[in-house]
Amino acid sequence: MPSAARVDSWLWAVRLYKSRSASAAACRGGHVEVDGDRAKPATMIGPGSTVTVRVGDRVRVLEVIDPIVKRVGAPVAVRCYLDHSPPPPPRELVAPIAVRDRGAGRPTKRERREIDRIRGR
Repeated sequence: MPSAARVDSWLWAVRLYKSRSASAAACRGGHVEVDGDRAKPATMIGPGSTVTVRVGDRVRVLEVIDPIVKRVGAPVAVRCYLDHSPPPPPRELVAPIAVRDRGAGRPTKRERREIDRIRGR
């Protein structure tokens, strides 16, 4: 059991990203912070470190318990951190997605403008 691990390897090992290269890209893109500072992929973390990660639309705030470097199963991965994240937004606050009936054909110009307005384009 290591006492420290690279942040990109740890994010992949606890299943926040599908690949290590995706977690390294998130670090390079500024989506990962360790103890309040932007993290490079090689930033070392240990027990007690706070990792703030933006995954999709959510911000996850995680406290490291076990700095693992090998990918493990989901039940084991959950025991490697404490989740201090804010709760996700309620479903009714999420913008509705434009839905068309199957076989309705191509949208008209007016319908396309409505779809674009709903999507915020």
